[in-house]
Amino acid sequence: MAHSYSITNQEGVYFITCTVHQWVDVFTRNIYVDILLDSLRFCQKEKGLEIYAWVVMSNHIHLIISSKTGKLSDTIRDFKKFTASKIVKAIAENEKESRKSWLLWLLKKDGHVWFWTEGYHGEEIFTKDFFDTKLNYIHQNPVRASIVEKEEEYLYSSCGDIYGIRKGMLELSVY
Repeated sequence: MAHSYSITNQEGVYFITCTVHQWVDVFTRNIYVDILLDSLRFCQKEKGLEIYAWVVMSNHIHLIISSKTGKLSDTIRDFKKFTASKIVKAIAENEKESRKSWLLWLLKKDGHVWFWTEGYHGEEIFTKDFFDTKLNYIHQNPVRASIVEKEEEYLYSSCGDIYGIRKGMLELSVY
C-alpha cells in the first residue's frame, strides 16, 4: 500500500501525508519540529518547493505542495531522508529526551534509520474545490485531535497565516 500513491505529474500540485514509523509521537518536542520546518525552508529556498498549506501533527505531517523545478518526488525523497537522519541524531544527542532508548529502539534497526514509513500518501489536486477540501482537512486536523478548539489557534500549521491572524512559520505560495 505504501506505493499506491505516487507523483505522476512532477509539475502538479499535491496533497501529501508523511507518517512517522509506527505512528510514534516524535513531534511533541519543539526541537524535532524545528528540524522539520528548517528542512522545509531549505527545500523551498534551494530545491524550488512550493508550499500552499501545511500542518505538523505529533506523528505525521500534511502538506499541499508543488515544485518549481518539476522534481517533486526527488524533493520529497531528499526531505524525508535528511529529516530522518537529522531527527534521529537529535534524539540520540538530546540529554533531556526521556524517551530516548525507546525512540531509538523503534526508529533505528541494525544501524539503519527507519523514521518515516515507506512512501507517502499523495493525491494530485486538479480543482479549486479539491484544494479547498484538502486545505480544510489539513487545518481541521488539530481540532479533530482535540489539541485546539479553533484551527487558527494551532501554531504548527498554515492556518493562522492563511486567515491573516499571524505570520506563519513557513512562506506560503498562492494556489
